[in-house]
Amino acid sequence: MNKPVAVDVDVAAPVTTPDLALPKTTAPAPPPAGPAYVVLGGISFSHFLNDTMQSLIPSVYPILKANYALDFGQIGLITLAFQFTASLLQPVVGHMTDKKAQPFSLAIGMGSTFFGLLLLSVAHSYTVILIAAAMIGLGSAVFHPESARIARLASGGRYGMAQSVFQVGGNVGTALGPVLAALIVVPFGQGSIGWFSSIAFVAIIVLWRIGLWYKPQVAAKKKMVVKPHPDAPGRRRVMVALVVLVALLFSKQLYMSSLSSYYTFYLIEKFQVSTQTAQMFLFLFLAATAAGVFFGGPLGDRFGRRYVIWFSILGTLPFTLALPYVGLTGSAVLTVFIGFILASATPAIIVFAQELMPHRFGMISGLFFGFAFGIGGLGAAALGEVADHRGIDFVYQVCSFLPALGLLAVLLPKMPRHAH
Repeated sequence: MNKPVAVDVDVAAPVTTPDLALPKTTAPAPPPAGPAYVVLGGISFSHFLNDTMQSLIPSVYPILKANYALDFGQIGLITLAFQFTASLLQPVVGHMTDKKAQPFSLAIGMGSTFFGLLLLSVAHSYTVILIAAAMIGLGSAVFHPESARIARLASGGRYGMAQSVFQVGGNVGTALGPVLAALIVVPFGQGSIGWFSSIAFVAIIVLWRIGLWYKPQVAAKKKMVVKPHPDAPGRRRVMVALVVLVALLFSKQLYMSSLSSYYTFYLIEKFQVSTQTAQMFLFLFLAATAAGVFFGGPLGDRFGRRYVIWFSILGTLPFTLALPYVGLTGSAVLTVFIGFILASATPAIIVFAQELMPHRFGMISGLFFGFAFGIGGLGAAALGEVADHRGIDFVYQVCSFLPALGLLAVLLPKMPRHAH
């Protein structure tokens, strides 16, 4: 009689013990049940506000060129002051936040953009314009690496989708800049740029709230150990892949810079349209890039980022080759296709690079965002000099071959399906 009772007790004990121990063992491990859409929406909205303000710089180039008798080379240096500052500091910011997260750095960095806009609105010399552009670039350097990390934390494992939501906010803001410039800055003048500092103030408030959400996530993130996937590429292949991604980003960003900085001048010079009409055409291109970014991330999650990168960069080649030889309507149609297809590579490239080196997430994010800004700045300066000497038409004839570098995508390794 005692024997069955003893068996019952022995069976019950092991069942009870694992049940009690289970939460302690597995609680930190599972990923979030789903994306934190409120946080993703907040960081995307902040990106929208940030890039709306930043896009005012190239949007007011025609005004600055007329007011201060600037040549194309000087216009390119303004872009360089803004984008090169951001490109140099972003990897540094990312490296620092890899070591120690700074939940409220985004709100503080936005203060630099706030003061940069105010300075740009009252600038009366070329030197002050360069300083104001550099201050806005500083705000961008602080914003991008850590906000990309927050988007990933809020993704619920859907990294491409989260990166797209984050980046599409920036692209919509960039597309809106020329419209605001046409409606506000062109009729009211340079001083009206200061009105947009109120947008920076709203962004500071939103980013402070996001910092409150992010702060407790920092402690939880420290407990998580990043384990390499058994099928992940080796160190040598990772280095080769990073070089390829940099080359692809170079081709993409340099071509995008040619359109964002000089497309309005191209239309004005070749088709004799007004400044406001040219800015509306620029808006069409930038709106198409926003749509491309939105779809690029989820498509990468679904079909693989390597295929999206391959298609989006090489796939624009027929359109870029045709652009210098079509009329006004054809230019509008082709730039919409170019913007949509080429921009779809952006989230795929960023997430691919992040997955290659997940233990250096902030540095990689800052490096690639910063490299994109740097190429944009250096490219704008170089292309401005080319335009001064050979004409704006020649710029687009040369740049039309850049998407051919998309052939390098064949060297990218196959990544594990659920790389973290």
